Amino acid sequence: VFQVLLAFGSDDLQGDAICSACEELGYEFSLASTRETVLEAFQATNHEIVVIDTRNPKIIDGESICKALRSLKTAQYTVIVGVVRRSTTEKEDSSVAPLLSMGFNRVFTETYSLVQSVNELLQLYVSDVQPRLQLSSAQAAYVALDKCSDVVHITDQNLNIQYMNRSSERFLGFSMEDVAGKSLLEANSVDNRDLMVQQLQRGREWEGVISWRRKTGDCVVLSGRVIPVYITGRSPTHYVFIHESQSVALDKRISGTLVKNPELPKGTNNRKGSADLKSISSDGLRRQSIAKLHNLSIEAPITKVIALITSVQENASLEDIQTLDKVIDILRTTELYSPQLKDDKGKPGDPVTNDLIGALLSSGPAVTPFARRSSSDSGSVSRIGLSRSTFKPVNMSHQMKELLDTSLLWDFDIFKLEELSSKRPLVYLGMNLMNHFDVSSSLGCDENVLHNWLVIIEMNYNSKNSYHTSTHAADVMQATAGFLERERLKQILDPLDEAVCLVAAAAHDVDHPGKSSAFLCNSNHELAILYNDLCVLESHHSALAFKLTMSDDRVNIFKCLERDVYKAVRQNVIDMILATEMTRHFEHLAKFVNVFSIKKEDDSPDGGRSSPDIGVLTAPENITLIKRMLIKCADVSNPTRPVRMCVEWAVRIAEEYFNQTDEEKENHLPVVMPLFDRATCSIPKSQIGFMDFIINDMFETWEAFIEMPELLQNMQHNYKFWKEKEKFGIHRIQDVITMQRTWKD
Repeated sequence: VFQVLLAFGSDDLQGDAICSACEELGYEFSLASTRETVLEAFQATNHEIVVIDTRNPKIIDGESICKALRSLKTAQYTVIVGVVRRSTTEKEDSSVAPLLSMGFNRVFTETYSLVQSVNELLQLYVSDVQPRLQLSSAQAAYVALDKCSDVVHITDQNLNIQYMNRSSERFLGFSMEDVAGKSLLEANSVDNRDLMVQQLQRGREWEGVISWRRKTGDCVVLSGRVIPVYITGRSPTHYVFIHESQSVALDKRISGTLVKNPELPKGTNNRKGSADLKSISSDGLRRQSIAKLHNLSIEAPITKVIALITSVQENASLEDIQTLDKVIDILRTTELYSPQLKDDKGKPGDPVTNDLIGALLSSGPAVTPFARRSSSDSGSVSRIGLSRSTFKPVNMSHQMKELLDTSLLWDFDIFKLEELSSKRPLVYLGMNLMNHFDVSSSLGCDENVLHNWLVIIEMNYNSKNSYHTSTHAADVMQATAGFLERERLKQILDPLDEAVCLVAAAAHDVDHPGKSSAFLCNSNHELAILYNDLCVLESHHSALAFKLTMSDDRVNIFKCLERDVYKAVRQNVIDMILATEMTRHFEHLAKFVNVFSIKKEDDSPDGGRSSPDIGVLTAPENITLIKRMLIKCADVSNPTRPVRMCVEWAVRIAEEYFNQTDEEKENHLPVVMPLFDRATCSIPKSQIGFMDFIINDMFETWEAFIEMPELLQNMQHNYKFWKEKEKFGIHRIQDVITMQRTWKD
């Protein structure tokens, strides 16, 4: 309803005439007689028209009221009319300029005629109010454009830039001041420029690809369309360029249809296929990954910090956005509190002092990157006297050979191999996979040495455990190989990286006692005492792996590596094994998503999956994060395997936990996992909880990175399977084992 506010004194004939005109037209109106009551009434209603009596300042201070209204942000589109005496407008030297300079939009010559008052209000509505309402709607559209993730430019008829939204500023690095009035086509290139211009001049939309130049000097190719707009005349007066930013593409690819499904793990997107976490702009990807992290069951503090910074960036200036980007780059480093000596006067000048202070402040060796090399590069490996291909494979049955031919498939039957190998799957599968990746060449060792190493590692797995046996090690190694076969990782990791991943996978649980680190600490186990109750099991696994390796030249797969390369290999293997410690699960996951959520996209124009900037991905610290994530996912990949394997692993891990609970109760130790009591524990519930709180978010993220859809397909199928078993009352481990027997029958 149209609203009019009248600022008149009491019993004023002119005011009465305008009130009658409002009633005639069906407009709502309010009356106020002082500056305070006018402001109070306006702030309560925000009238479209304010009519102020300026004829007698002693009764109504029209100038003061008008200036006060104009100071309000909400009065930006309000039409303010000043009523003047008829004698004022009849003077030859009279001017409305002083009133206009005060903030009035129009003057209204006093008239007590109802007809004239009605006509004045009608003209005000059509010529002043309606255009301002349209202008306010246009302002709302500008706000929406600034909030959208598409790259939007508006040009005049000569393709000179008149407007660009915030997404364009963030994405290209230019501010509006940098490009205002400049030709859009001079700075950016179009393959069929003449055809585009010809089509636009004819008033037709154009769709195609434009190579946009960024302020950094590089170019990015985006597909989109250009829409001609007619304001006046028959020819287009403006052109709107809309190019879909990659944040929208990611939403389509990574989110799909965001339908909540109770039969899927918590936070699961019911989507088709997978997505590329790297093929989008930094702003869009950061928001998408932060949204994903908000769905994690446990949120890392650093995630909250980055989310707050990202939120602040929404309304920040371009300069502040760039500064905050640097802040986020610093926050995503892994050593936030590691001291660094300054390059200026804060750094000791004496070299000896400098070395001393540097050594004292050092937190120990960081993970040393490899010099990126190919498998044929022998610069880091001493091959003197090395006889390649001297390994004589153990006689294998035809059945085992056929099985090992499928060793890189995700549905590889590890339990069949366990049976065929008489519970020695690690040696057979390990040699198969290491030969596939030519590990002996990467490490510069003889294949016999590699075989001997696998034998001694497997001998030190505890076959009495139900879960943490060499079969689990072989399974993790097979998952690692499956991941390494993905095209994304082939682009990032070199042969030595692959060798490190396979070695770490094979040895990651060597000599596992079948009890958790917490149990060892509570029972004052010698390993807990040795490692000060910190990362007990993983420290033992990595230390023993190297102790066994160095125990004899016949098993020393690192013997021929040069000193610096060996040091880097050792640090990488240790780092990967330590990454399997579950107490730091959410820390590793949050770091992975944060780091890969703020990298810039590559210049791929297509909407599908594309290759990210290899230079960014192969940064040493990023390769470390990738390898940590790789072994973490390989270590707990059971819920992403085919259902029969998933169930068998669930039975085995439950049995091992039950044994620990039994021993804790027997020895009056604190019960670490009280729910894992063989008499009461529900296997389906334990698996559902594990998938909800640990597996889902990690594998959603990992699959989006390496593009391996069978991971999520199996995970979702297994989740539904456990939900169904819970519904039908299959809870105890014996119930599940009985169900397995029906499958075998």
